[in-house]
Amino acid sequence: MAKFKLIQKPTFKAPVMIQRAGYSAEKVEFEFKYLDRTALAELYTGWNERHDELSKQLGDMDLKAFTAAQIALQADQLLDVVVGWDIEEKFTPENVRILVNSINSAPKAVLNAYAEAFSEARLGNS
Repeated sequence: MAKFKLIQKPTFKAPVMIQRAGYSAEKVEFEFKYLDRTALAELYTGWNERHDELSKQLGDMDLKAFTAAQIALQADQLLDVVVGWDIEEKFTPENVRILVNSINSAPKAVLNAYAEAFSEARLGNS
């Protein structure tokens, strides 16, 4: 009897190495939304459009305004794909914004782990 299922679970977990200033990097488990290829393409297209718009406005913004816009974009990106985490503070939009604002490397680390989870799944199924 086959045990392989075509339908994915709605979420999956993956470790993310988070580097806080003055501390060693720590492995934190994040729970992510599963999205199929079509939904991922739509999500990434929206992110790219927002990033392009932010880049166009760069000349009209001071550093403070640009940083605020970048934090907002990154917090929204994490909220688009993350549904939970193994962090002492509860997973909330406000705490996601705190994470993005206080740990500069966190958004990239989380989004890379999300993308890598799909890449590893493809490699494992080839």
